[in-house]
Amino acid sequence: MMMALGMFIFSLETLAYQEFQRQTEWRHGTTSRIGTNPARQFLGRGEDTITLPGLLLPALAGTPLSLDTLRYMADTGKAWPLVEGTGKIYGVWVIESLSETRTLFFQDGAARRIEFNLVLKRIDDGRVDLLGSLIGAAGNLLRGLL
Repeated sequence: MMMALGMFIFSLETLAYQEFQRQTEWRHGTTSRIGTNPARQFLGRGEDTITLPGLLLPALAGTPLSLDTLRYMADTGKAWPLVEGTGKIYGVWVIESLSETRTLFFQDGAARRIEFNLVLKRIDDGRVDLLGSLIGAAGNLLRGLL
C-alpha cells in the first residue's frame, strides 16, 4: 500500500501515483502605511494542497475503475482521511479535481496508457490527534459488532 484516501488504497493493483507534491500556504494580511512599507500581520494557515500525478497502464498495472471510484468519492462531497503506507496521518482531505489523459488505444477504443492528476485539499484545522481518536472509536465500534 502506497497510501489510503478513506477506504481507497493507492497501489500497483489499483492506482499508483508517480509523484507526491504538497503545497502549504500561510496567510499574512497587509495594511498600507504612508512613507514606509506595509504592515504585515500573520493571519494563520492557508490552503494545504496535495497533487498526485501518475500513470496507469491497464495491461500492466492498475485499473481504470480506480479513477471511477475516485470520481464517485468526489461526487459525495465527503472528506476522507489520508494515511501514508508508512503510517503517517496527513489529516482530512476532499477531492478537488481529477483529470485524465488517455493515449495509445487498442482497436476497441480502450486506452493502453492513462495519465492522471489528482488534487486534494485539506479541510481539517490541523487537529490530527482527533482523527486518530475517530479512527480508534470506529475500530472499537466495529470490534463490538463482530
